[in-house]
Amino acid sequence: MTAARIDPASVSPGPLTEVELRRIRLQLVTPFRTSFGSQTERDALLVRARFESGEQRIDGWGECVCMSDPLYSSEFVDGAQEVIRRYLVPLLFSAAGTGHPSAGAVAPLLGSIQGHRMAKAAVEMAVLDAELRWDQIGYAHRLNVTRTRIPSGVSVGIYDSIETLLSEVQAYVDQGYRRIKLKIEPGWDLEPVRAVRELIGPHMPLQVDANSAYGRSDIDHLCRLDEFDLLLVEQPLAQHDLLGHARLAQASATAVCLDESIISLTTAVDAVEIGAAEIINIKPGRVGGYLEARRIHDYCLANDVAVWCGGMLETGIGRAANCVLAGLDGFTLPGDISASSRFYARDIVTNPIELDDGHVIISDSVGLGYELDHEFLDQITTETVILGADG
Repeated sequence: MTAARIDPASVSPGPLTEVELRRIRLQLVTPFRTSFGSQTERDALLVRARFESGEQRIDGWGECVCMSDPLYSSEFVDGAQEVIRRYLVPLLFSAAGTGHPSAGAVAPLLGSIQGHRMAKAAVEMAVLDAELRWDQIGYAHRLNVTRTRIPSGVSVGIYDSIETLLSEVQAYVDQGYRRIKLKIEPGWDLEPVRAVRELIGPHMPLQVDANSAYGRSDIDHLCRLDEFDLLLVEQPLAQHDLLGHARLAQASATAVCLDESIISLTTAVDAVEIGAAEIINIKPGRVGGYLEARRIHDYCLANDVAVWCGGMLETGIGRAANCVLAGLDGFTLPGDISASSRFYARDIVTNPIELDDGHVIISDSVGLGYELDHEFLDQITTETVILGADG
């Protein structure tokens, strides 16, 4: 199947009249601990792009996936808000002197600003959502996704004891998740993984994610994970250490998957060509947006590189869009698109992602696939900034 592409020259909705930056605070149902820290809440930045033509008004929403602190990446929420307000939104309003950029034009338009991919992705996402709503079509229709549901995996954090870990994993198995991912770090790897493999049996897919917690000197130790028949080991070494990952891939029988290292199509191609990535985790926010994520998918599909869609504790906005993206043909491995209830007691959308026999349903709703719960959104809003063409 050849999926339809978003045309960068396509006609966008009427003029852009307003951009809103909204900060919200969502409590996690349980703390989520990784090698770089523990989270108990999500301080999230949302971007709303409003387009108007005559009496018609369309709002599109984007979600910035960066964390409160620059731990997973160099980006963080306060910085993203400032760069969007100070640099990206003025460029958006100045687009070709017309004030109505298409989604495909956003990345080139913002290209003069170095880095800040997560901030740029949130802006592109808002414009894309508005564009789809203006055309009264869903993201799944635009991408020509034919699947109606995809298998769901769950990401399991680090715990104080193996006993607690096993209790949590068993609960997710009972809920029907099709793949377990364990967060690991030095001192919390071989024994927890062994215990979980014994719990879930030899056939259920199991993978681990180190979030760059190891170094090249740990390659021999990481090779000891081979005995557990893992689906993959995700981002064990530092983001920029492609050569180290290539050496690990040569030494280990377990497939090496890159996450933090993949920030663009270029880095994906480089990683594959030098043997540093046998599998790629595609996170739209990390690579600068859904259009770049699609390009990485297309490259991997053409080169027989397996991909899956990772998560960044997204709300229902990003979760819905990720679910649609993961419906493309190249996404052959279960991703981290778990049910909204995995992290949040109540989501900011009225149609939260739910687990159905180990799968999540791909929404065919207009736009990116969600509908906002405006009442709840207002309750958890901590700050709102409205920006117009005049600044």
